Amino acid sequence: MTEREPSWEWYRSFLHVLETGSLSGAARALGLTQPTVGRHIESLEAALAVTLFTRSFDGFSPTDAANELRPYAVALASTTAALRRVASGHGSGVRGTVRLTTSEIIGVEVLPPILAGLRNDYPELTIELVLSNEPDDLLRREADIAVRMFRPVQEALVAKRIGGIEVGLHAHERYLAQHGVPKSMSELPRHTIIGFDRETAYIRSLQDRFEAFNRTNFAFRADSDVAQLGAIRAGFGIGACQAPLAARDARLVRVLRREFSLTLDTWLAMHEDLRGSARCAVTFAALAAGLKAYIGGDSRLSAQRSAAR
Repeated sequence: MTEREPSWEWYRSFLHVLETGSLSGAARALGLTQPTVGRHIESLEAALAVTLFTRSFDGFSPTDAANELRPYAVALASTTAALRRVASGHGSGVRGTVRLTTSEIIGVEVLPPILAGLRNDYPELTIELVLSNEPDDLLRREADIAVRMFRPVQEALVAKRIGGIEVGLHAHERYLAQHGVPKSMSELPRHTIIGFDRETAYIRSLQDRFEAFNRTNFAFRADSDVAQLGAIRAGFGIGACQAPLAARDARLVRVLRREFSLTLDTWLAMHEDLRGSARCAVTFAALAAGLKAYIGGDSRLSAQRSAAR
């Protein structure tokens, strides 16, 4: 190993070669030339005295050493990005970048009007939105603020419970006109059902309560909540949907209300070190107010959404 400290640029190139499997793919993603990325990899290998990739006709394959280094390089990238976000917020007034993480359905269907109002109030604020059903790690600063459907337990986080979002079975009125309305859960398997593809621990915990709502009965399977919502809206069949979201469209009809009802406990969380950040404080407050309005079915939120289209 050489005494020279590896450059962050070398690690950044290393991560992109891991992700793309080639120098050319990494170069395109980084806006660099292929020889430059190649030099970065060679320099990093020399500095660490390890071989990171095996070269072959179909690309670059990571070695065991590269796979062991991956989480540390990812953490370094997250820290560097957080450093830039913190620096961007300094100056007069509310300004800078806030990185949010939330589920697909909340990010696509609920947050846009909230964030549009926030931007109108604070035009120097920039939002980065990560749509994922997998929680980003706030402790490693992969995001500044998270909307989560479970209670955060880490002591280093500031967490606020927003409320419970009810989920029920819904179908487009066009589907129900053609196929009828199920009168009980036992009739559900005779209908076209929209649901998940891969089971999660949460889904498995619900199987005893809703035996008819299982993968073997689904005619449309997708792990994307947005894709499931699109299928419901298209009249494909009956699927689970957040009740406040379905209530915005009079053509979506709830079925089996008494027999099928779930509650998604909804929380906002951020790292306690960001308490004094003006950019995060105003964003946290706007999200809390907007999500509460959504859960409560505030008609003003729907009006904002329509006006934002």
